[in-house]
Amino acid sequence: MRICIHRGAKEIGGSCVEIESQGQWLLLDLGLPLDAENNDPKYLPDIKGLDGNDPSFLGILISHPHVDHFGLLSHISEDIPVGMGPAARRILKVAAPFMPGKWPAPEHGWDYESEVPFEIGPFTITPYLVDHSAYDAYALLIEAEGKRLFYSGDFRAHGRKSKLFDRMIANPPENIDVMLLEGSSLGRLDDDKQFPSESDIESRFEKAFRDTSGLAMVHCSAQNIDRVVSVMRASKRTGRKLVIDLYTAVILEATGNLNIPQSDWEDVVLMVPQSQRVKILKNAWFDLLKQHSRNRIFRDEISASPEKFTLLFRPLYQGDLTRGECLVGASYIYSQWEGYWDRGEYDDVKQWLEKHGIDKQSIHTSGHASPVDLKKLVQALKPGKVVPIHTFKPEHYEKMYPNVEVHEDGEWWSAD
Repeated sequence: MRICIHRGAKEIGGSCVEIESQGQWLLLDLGLPLDAENNDPKYLPDIKGLDGNDPSFLGILISHPHVDHFGLLSHISEDIPVGMGPAARRILKVAAPFMPGKWPAPEHGWDYESEVPFEIGPFTITPYLVDHSAYDAYALLIEAEGKRLFYSGDFRAHGRKSKLFDRMIANPPENIDVMLLEGSSLGRLDDDKQFPSESDIESRFEKAFRDTSGLAMVHCSAQNIDRVVSVMRASKRTGRKLVIDLYTAVILEATGNLNIPQSDWEDVVLMVPQSQRVKILKNAWFDLLKQHSRNRIFRDEISASPEKFTLLFRPLYQGDLTRGECLVGASYIYSQWEGYWDRGEYDDVKQWLEKHGIDKQSIHTSGHASPVDLKKLVQALKPGKVVPIHTFKPEHYEKMYPNVEVHEDGEWWSAD
């Protein structure tokens, strides 16, 4: 079995790994680089078969539904089968109509079931459900030619699914020859430190909501389901209802998990921003709107009693909140990667907040494992060699793990 990291050996995001055996090959992820100016086919790695015309190219296995792992699927043949978690596939499908441009929503391929192996040509694949900020995320064990490669994907041990990490540590896959290990936290967190848990974040939300006299706004991704649950639980304990838009409603439904907040829950209400109302009219999404309108409210209800609501904020809401005079006593909590803010992606939100005299608070924790938990996983799996991926600090691995082997993007190497 031969391996080539096309992108990710020395950067976070844009992950893509090619695995070859007996003249046939698979890809692990096909992500858009985090620093990409737009989703352009120029970012596609030079890989034979992406046009769908080579039968030796067997397909693509996506670890989880984050754009830096699946985004370039927009630019390949729709005939290429794509593997992913079944909930992840549903989420991408329902998200696509709300997204600008061409958004990937692969229809056919392999649906993962955790710890249930399946075969693709000479490869045997075993997915392992992991704790991550993306819903339905997996690590992947790839077997071929008597060799076993473990691809960690993105994972953590401090989210709401942390027991999945504990389970893997207690019952790890054995005889791993190569471990492709993400290292997003290296260089960002001291080796002996831990990120706050999602429960810690929930407690901080609760305090922030109690300290807010008006509308509490939390700016996070609707696809960060753990975070939505944290916001919901903190809202309920502080006597607030959670306000969501139609996009968030369909994402929550697509999880297929009725233990996750849904639009018909008593403590969840739907408020559709103006730009979504235009899209509903244009696309005749009337049945979709009706399906999620059991608890629909309008901005005048928030204006009348803002202290009764927490808004899962999206920039689309700015005009509605301003026109509805909903911002007296409001707070704004930024709850996602600071990199988006720092590189100017939310400059319009920043200006809007300044105009209304609202300060930015930050309450967030990482979707990636701390150095402590990375080390635990390596110690449990005991791989023959550890290869850095999804990290800006590949040189740091040798300080933490035995048998580290650093490779360059575009370099072919063996699992031996």
